[in-house]
Amino acid sequence: MTATAPTPAPTNPLGGEAYRLTLPNTATAPRIARDFLTSLLGVSRHSKLVDDARLCVTELVTNAHCHTRTPQIRVHVAVNRKRVTVAVTDDGGPLDVDKAFGTLGTALAAGPEQESGRGLALVESLALAWGTGRGGGQYPDRTVVWFTLGRPEAAA
Repeated sequence: MTATAPTPAPTNPLGGEAYRLTLPNTATAPRIARDFLTSLLGVSRHSKLVDDARLCVTELVTNAHCHTRTPQIRVHVAVNRKRVTVAVTDDGGPLDVDKAFGTLGTALAAGPEQESGRGLALVESLALAWGTGRGGGQYPDRTVVWFTLGRPEAAA
C-alpha cells in the first residue's frame, strides 16, 4: 500500500489569507460559523463588515443544515485588504431542491407574514457579489454557495 501525500490547500487567488472550518451538520453549526467569521474579521481589520458577514454566513450555513443531508458543512473564508469572500459547501445533496434554493424571484416575493424564504435575497442585497456552484473535479456532488463583502470599489 502506498501513502498518499496530502493535497495542499489552494492559494487565495485574491491574495491575502485563506481559512477553513469544517462543522458537523448540527443546529449549532450556524452559531459556530458566525463566531468563527466574527473572529477572523476582527483581527483582519474588517470590523465594518462583521454585521453583514454574520447575517450572510448564518443564512448559508442554516440552509445547508436545514435543506441537505450533508454530514459536514465547510466554511472557506478568503480575506484580503479590500474584501472578504465566504463559501459554504455541503456534500449531502438537497432534501428538496425547490426548498433548498428555489429561485431568487421566489425569495423576493416572500410576504411579511412568511417565516422563511428571504435569506438569499438578504445575501444578494448585502453582498458585492454572490453565487452558487458545484464542487467540480473530485467532488462534483458538492454544492457551494458564496458571497463577497467589501468596499464597492473593490468589485471592479
